[in-house]
Amino acid sequence: MKFLVTGGAGFIGSTVVRQLLANSKHSVVNVDALTYAGNLESIPAELINNKYCFEQVDICDRLAVDRVFSKHQPDVVMHLAAESHVDRSIDGPGEFIQTNIVGTYNLLECARAYWSSLSGETKSRFRFHHISTDEVYGDLEGTDDLFLETTPYAPSSPYSASKASSDHLVRAWYRTYGLPVLITNCSNNYGPYHFPEKLIPHMILNALSGKPLPVYGDGKQIRDWLYVEDHARALVQVVTEGEVGETYNIGGHNEKQNIDVVNTICELLEELAPENSNSLASGCEGGFKRLITFVKDRPGHDARYAIDAGKIQRELGWVPEETFETGMRKTVAWYLENREWWERVLSGDYQLARLGESA
Repeated sequence: MKFLVTGGAGFIGSTVVRQLLANSKHSVVNVDALTYAGNLESIPAELINNKYCFEQVDICDRLAVDRVFSKHQPDVVMHLAAESHVDRSIDGPGEFIQTNIVGTYNLLECARAYWSSLSGETKSRFRFHHISTDEVYGDLEGTDDLFLETTPYAPSSPYSASKASSDHLVRAWYRTYGLPVLITNCSNNYGPYHFPEKLIPHMILNALSGKPLPVYGDGKQIRDWLYVEDHARALVQVVTEGEVGETYNIGGHNEKQNIDVVNTICELLEELAPENSNSLASGCEGGFKRLITFVKDRPGHDARYAIDAGKIQRELGWVPEETFETGMRKTVAWYLENREWWERVLSGDYQLARLGESA
């Protein structure tokens, strides 16, 4: 089949693209506007072949998206394009409203027009998979509560509110027009090729540079951590095997306080990069952990997220392969072994890889 992946140069999207190219016979059309977080270098050259095509297109551009559908005629749409950084949404919510809501609307309308023009088996196998977040549910008060697919929405930030809005649009296009959709809501992702503004890569790279490791509030906010390769595998399984109209929560079964995540990173770096710790400590005790700095909490910071991923396990047989410990070790090792990738991101040189026209 032909997969159209929006946001395919982003963190999760590029992981999906890499898996499809490496592990399947499917072809991939990567649609990405290449905003600051889009990085074509997240798809290694050795994976690119005649099954892959890149289109530099903003999903808010209706005519351009229509052209992509007409040209490539996909069997599957996996919609991952989104603004996703909570702090940025607090400072400037407008881009989140535009991309996450208006962009999703445009994509739905283009997909509906294209799907309506199909017939027979081609029409019956078409799927529109919308990838969302557990942040649409707000936060959890009880220590044993979990987000279910039926949990009422209660978003806290402009980011999560914009994603909740896009989820509602997708469900409405299913109920009103019959567009064959699926929705997934995932917990916090981590792993290779993660843009450095996010918690885990930010801490790794700051530690290696001897910079402070800023932790919001008391650091006791709890998140469920999901290794990105596990998530991508789940996404492909949902869109190929899931039931149309259904929502599937995807979680890693790894609840950790933020401060524990940061401590784990420091401990792994002490083991895997001791030369950095020794040079930073300059004779002081504490190694990387001495860089931890508690800073003022951000507005509306949710206290706890936790996913019940029982439905996707029962119905599709998916379970994460990585524990938090194995996934974090792989992640820290990847950043130590792939310095050139993140140095080019930090310097801005990665933007030189952008293409001014479709491939």
